[in-house]
Amino acid sequence: MILRRKNSYSRSFFNLDNENGAEDVPTLIDRSDNVFTLSNPKSKYPVLQLDLRLISDLVVVIVSATCGGIAFACAGQPVITGYLLAGSLIGPGGLSFVSEMVQVETVAQFGVIFLLFALGLEFSTTKLRVVRAVAILGGLLQIFLFMCLCGILTSLCGGKPSEGVFVGALLSMSSTAVVLKFLMEKNSINALHGQVTIGILILQDCAVGLLFALLPVLGGTSGVLQGVISITKLLVVLITFLAILSIFSRTCVPWFLKLMMSLSSQTNELYQLASVAFCLLVAWCSDKLGLSLELGSFAAGVMISTTDLAQHTLEQVEPIRNFFAALFLASIGMLIHVHFLWNHVDILLATVILVIVLKTFVVATVVKGFRYSNKTSILVGMSLAQIGEFSFVLLSRASNLHLIEGNLYLLLLGTTALSLVTTPLLFKLIPAVVHLGVLTRWFSPDSSSEIGFKGDSLRAESAKRITVMVQGSHDS
Repeated sequence: MILRRKNSYSRSFFNLDNENGAEDVPTLIDRSDNVFTLSNPKSKYPVLQLDLRLISDLVVVIVSATCGGIAFACAGQPVITGYLLAGSLIGPGGLSFVSEMVQVETVAQFGVIFLLFALGLEFSTTKLRVVRAVAILGGLLQIFLFMCLCGILTSLCGGKPSEGVFVGALLSMSSTAVVLKFLMEKNSINALHGQVTIGILILQDCAVGLLFALLPVLGGTSGVLQGVISITKLLVVLITFLAILSIFSRTCVPWFLKLMMSLSSQTNELYQLASVAFCLLVAWCSDKLGLSLELGSFAAGVMISTTDLAQHTLEQVEPIRNFFAALFLASIGMLIHVHFLWNHVDILLATVILVIVLKTFVVATVVKGFRYSNKTSILVGMSLAQIGEFSFVLLSRASNLHLIEGNLYLLLLGTTALSLVTTPLLFKLIPAVVHLGVLTRWFSPDSSSEIGFKGDSLRAESAKRITVMVQGSHDS
């Protein structure tokens, strides 16, 4: 989002010397060119202005999310479900208590940023090195399989192959924020299936920018050659960006953090502010380079994770992360159109069940192909069985390019929203699935040793092998 005034030829944000004597109004313009008035048009000079409607909307969202979380916590259910349902009730598809959706969603985006920043702070290259093959190759393979499968099915049904390829790309994306929140609640971050899940999610976040570059090609607004050039440029930018960050993480970041610690001897306020500013700066740079805010915020966390102050930084940003994560999940709930879901609940439920079963099967098969145990494969498949919140953005872009329209757009929108709502229920079923697998002896007791494949990082030192095997035994 950018700040602009209606007269684009003026050099000043506030027009104090308007030739026509008219007073310009500062506005907020989103990426769809929707214009929102931000200030009092009667104010001639720059003065502090308050958007009371935005404050009111934020109060409604925060209070509703709190009430929803309390209600579900008292019922012994995941609070994430309460956040999502609370958002659906107060959003445009429910009681319409929130009027400034764009601003609320923008503020809530900080939830994803800080969630991934915290994930980066807990990131361990040693642990993830064990699953790097399935994370990179397996992540790319499952995206490719979904695109091919949906493209072929669409062609057989008489539809456009481009629509099918897009739907496949959409289905291959999972919700980093929601899955990460659940893994944290269940203390499964360091479990083997948690590491594999996180690795695939990171790969998906990296692939988002490439999918955006692919949309004009699928929509027919650009040629194949132009699309290939765009994707190649993004890959070069991504590699260069990560290389520069790697250099900074070894040189400037440790010095900067130690300086902030020395200046924050009396209070942690300055260190906390500096950590947040660092996260937002790297995320902003990533977005400006055509990558994603999510990738940048995760990279910022990884840069700090290589220092001795990673745990201290995590303790400082955790309260901020928890607050904005709840706000983000409530804003996702506001995208759910309750009336549309109710009127088409049979079709949507059938579609969501099909998506969950299909994603679980495909992802589990891919993970199993890398010689992981049955249990780990199923747990990863179930963890990634939903459609990610970034699909809302992909749907919006595809709609603008006329790639998908009409009932298909509404169906995908409703399916994505409903899959996010049912994710907590799916996670509640995981213990039952594990218990059933043990009873049927489908989950073998020696599956803890099936943690990689030939050529993977199992060639590391014996101490690392023992650590990995212990983690694998906890996962099994």
